[in-house]
Amino acid sequence: MTDPTPPAVPSGVLSGIRVLDCSIAMAGPFAAQRLGDLGADVIKVEPTTGEWQRHAPAGGARGNRINVSFMSLNRNKRSVAVDLKSEAGKDVLARLVATSDVFLQNYRPGVAARLGVDYESLKAINPSIVYVSISGYGEDGPYRNRPGQDMLLQAMSGAMLSTGREGEPPQPAGQYLVDAITASTAFEGVLAALFHRERTGEGQLVTVNMLDAITTLQMQELSVFTMGKVPQTRSAEPHGHSYIRSPYGVFATSDGFIALAMPDLPQLGKVIGEESFLTMNDDDGWHKRDEVFAKTTAGLAKGTTEHWLEALSAVGIWCGPVYDYQALVDDEQIAHNGTFVEYDHPTEGHVKTPGFPYRFSATPPRIDRGAPLTGEHTREILADLGIDEAEVERLIAEGAIAAEPTAL
Repeated sequence: MTDPTPPAVPSGVLSGIRVLDCSIAMAGPFAAQRLGDLGADVIKVEPTTGEWQRHAPAGGARGNRINVSFMSLNRNKRSVAVDLKSEAGKDVLARLVATSDVFLQNYRPGVAARLGVDYESLKAINPSIVYVSISGYGEDGPYRNRPGQDMLLQAMSGAMLSTGREGEPPQPAGQYLVDAITASTAFEGVLAALFHRERTGEGQLVTVNMLDAITTLQMQELSVFTMGKVPQTRSAEPHGHSYIRSPYGVFATSDGFIALAMPDLPQLGKVIGEESFLTMNDDDGWHKRDEVFAKTTAGLAKGTTEHWLEALSAVGIWCGPVYDYQALVDDEQIAHNGTFVEYDHPTEGHVKTPGFPYRFSATPPRIDRGAPLTGEHTREILADLGIDEAEVERLIAEGAIAAEPTAL
């Protein structure tokens, strides 16, 4: 007789994996959050006063007890608040390491060793641990002590001088681009190391640095420079990329903006009424970038965004709208994709935030909890380790740990 009970649905593709997230700011927490979205038990190990980002809200967006920037990077985590400078706190961490699969940190170089949480120390406790260390410029070398801040890395990477006008100051991206690509790189590193461990039983050290992450993101551009010997030059017009033919960028219309990417020049000339384009080819788009850009600017300024989107799309020219955040949130494709997720948080109320950049047919990502309060799960996590309530209260009294008075 067939059992009518359906099989249990896995809670996530990484169900059963425990991650200790000792990172701060964006790159490390964002990587750890993605692991939590896939079902890993992510334990955020933070100081008894809370992680730095709890107290430094991006854009001044403060919540009731958790600011928005922290909320956005720390869902699907439990919080244990531990003083890693105390011996009792170090003992708690060691017991957590013994039960964990991944340890993630982005301390300044040398700090992990001073705290006794470097790879060799944790490997002695748990030889199969996957240890991920994120730094700004590398674990060693002449820049190891420089601040790993997003805009500084954008500037050093050369990326800023691929756009904008010649002679004007380079402009950084409007997002924390280096932090985001570093988070994705660390996320990939964890998954690859876990796959290796699944095959061999061996843990390992995975190092990721922001400078290499943003440099390798420019694989094509830098190869054009190093192998093709084409210099990186900006134009007098605000061309969108130093290695792509004109017109390529954002152009003002009579009522807004439109993005245009590498159109066939004769075809574009017919649509916008620019006769000089009718005899031009792709090489002209490269060698006469400023002329082509300026004439495209003049032509597109004569009509509305809606008009040009329809007219250009009708002949197969690549173009698109330039959204603000409200337009993005309201877009029908965004709604169709389910790009944003919504849930209720016990202290912050209703939350709407970007969701998951991947889909799984059998083990879909989901949100089991929003960002935790500082030490919200300390009692729960220590109970998992077999630490009784009396010892928990003693550790709280000593200041080695911190805990919410009651679970939410």
